[in-house]
Amino acid sequence: MHENHFEALKLVQELAALLRANSMPEGREVSVHAPYTSLRTVQTALETDHVPVALGAQSCHFEDAGAFTGEVSAEMLAKLNVSYVIAGHSERRQLFSESDEIVRKKIDAILRHGMCPIICVGETLEERSGGEEKEKVARQLHAALDGRSHEVIAHVVLAYEPIWAIGTGVTATVADAEEMCAYIRQELEAIGGAAASSTRIQYGGSVNVENAEQLLMGKNIDGLLVGGASLDATGFMKIARAGL
Repeated sequence: MHENHFEALKLVQELAALLRANSMPEGREVSVHAPYTSLRTVQTALETDHVPVALGAQSCHFEDAGAFTGEVSAEMLAKLNVSYVIAGHSERRQLFSESDEIVRKKIDAILRHGMCPIICVGETLEERSGGEEKEKVARQLHAALDGRSHEVIAHVVLAYEPIWAIGTGVTATVADAEEMCAYIRQELEAIGGAAASSTRIQYGGSVNVENAEQLLMGKNIDGLLVGGASLDATGFMKIARAGL
């Protein structure tokens, strides 16, 4: 919950200027996920200036329409040319009591309207300390993906968010992050077979300019889900170029 639409526009304009000066290499994809109130402004700025950045949203409701005051549907987001929608972010699960069932319904809605879900999974410090981290992540993965086609599994994005490393300044070590992302890939193979090799797996949890390149060295870490560090255009572009 950062940046009103004026601030969001300024940030996107700064990103556009940086990309004009030094374009992103082919094969590296970047998306920005603005608050609902800024999405139309950001969409217009990205499309008008032909900025090579995809538009994303932070969440959505699982129904297309109805008596859900204050909610925003996946259908509404699709009409704004949103490409990616985050589903099951740890803050949504913890602060707004979103269950695995609700997250699955949101993924259904996102897919139904032709967008790509970024599906977040991760454990608390208590769960990790108790040796339950893999059990927790596996449960979230199966709840989100069981019964889906191999084509869908190859298309979605998974984001491993160790809850104990979000907004705390504590980052999982590269070994921690790679171990869990490798485990996620293994579980995906059990669900979707060979399609798992095509699924993008991100790491998210206090990602910053200093640790981005090291994290991307993980064999099973295909990208990064960036939080507060994305609010600085220069720093965000450095993260986006990490490892290149």
